[in-house]
Formats: sequence, structure tokens, C-alpha cells
Amino acid sequence: MRVITGTARGRKLETLSGDDVRPTTDVVKEAVFSIIQFSIEGRAFLDAFAGSGQMGIEALSRGAKTASFLDSSRNSINIIKKNLKTTGLSDKAIVRNTDTIGFLSSTSECFDIIFLDPPYKTGLLEQALEKAVNVVSKSGYIVCEHPKEEELPAEVGDFAVKKNYQYGKIRITIYSHKEVEGI
Repeated sequence: MRVITGTARGRKLETLSGDDVRPTTDVVKEAVFSIIQFSIEGRAFLDAFAGSGQMGIEALSRGAKTASFLDSSRNSINIIKKNLKTTGLSDKAIVRNTDTIGFLSSTSECFDIIFLDPPYKTGLLEQALEKAVNVVSKSGYIVCEHPKEEELPAEVGDFAVKKNYQYGKIRITIYSHKEVEGI
């Protein structure tokens, strides 16, 4: 697993091994960043259920102002910190060992792009989505990675599905504010 482009391009990232982790594939990562490429620079990115932190690190490498990383696993937090050090992007990152749903329910922070990729088929994605709409800017996006057979609601609060993309068994669903055109 490597950073695709930007200031940390080509840097190798570590991930945890085992069945408890499911890193976003390079194909899906590249697709996500192609979709949001003009919305990253200078913006605040939230990598929820961060795992290795590769999505937030890719956002920082591509010019995001800041990236916050959330994960409830201490082992994942250690990998994220190590990957941030390897890429030289630690100074723009906030890493939190916390429950994502709890964080989204209580934070007063606002993010421009939120990436949600919880463990599949646990109900966490819909819970996180319901909370994420309260902490994303009106001009922001919520990007959800989920199994293709999992249907997400067409609308959540003032946000609606703008696009769905499918890559093999994976679906990417992009939400934006109802008043925002296109993506």
C-alpha cells in the first residue's frame, strides 16, 4: 500500500494484518480521490474508522489543510502515527483513539470531507452517516465505502446522494448538501 500522488507520493504505508482489518484497495482509493480531486486542497478531512490512515494521508499528500483520524483500536492508532511519520505529514494531523459514533455525536468541529468506511455489515455506517451530516460543512462531502449490496438512504438530514460508483464488490456513495449541484 502506497501514497498515490502529492507530496508523499510513493511512500509505503503499513497496515495491520489479520481478518479484523480491510484496507481500501488502491483501485477504490484512486477512484475516490479522482472523484473529489478538486475539493481537497485547503480543506479539513476526516478519516473515520481510519485503520491505517491511508485515506487521510492521501488527502494530506494532495493538499488538504488538516486531517483528523479516528479509530477505536490502539493498534490502528499506532500504525496511523507511524505512517504519518513516514510521510512527514504529522504536523497537519490529529489522531484520536476514540469511538467514531461518540466523536461525531459530541464534537463541535466541522469538516469539509468525511470518509466513512466502518467494518461492513455492522450497522455502523448508517449510524455514522446520521451523525456526520451534523459536522460536515454545507459545501462539503461525505464519502461512504460499503459493500455493493448495502443500500444507503437517499437523504440524511440536509444531505442527499449525489453519486454512486461501483468497483467490483465495493460501492462508493457520495453525499452533498441538497442545495449543492454536482460533485
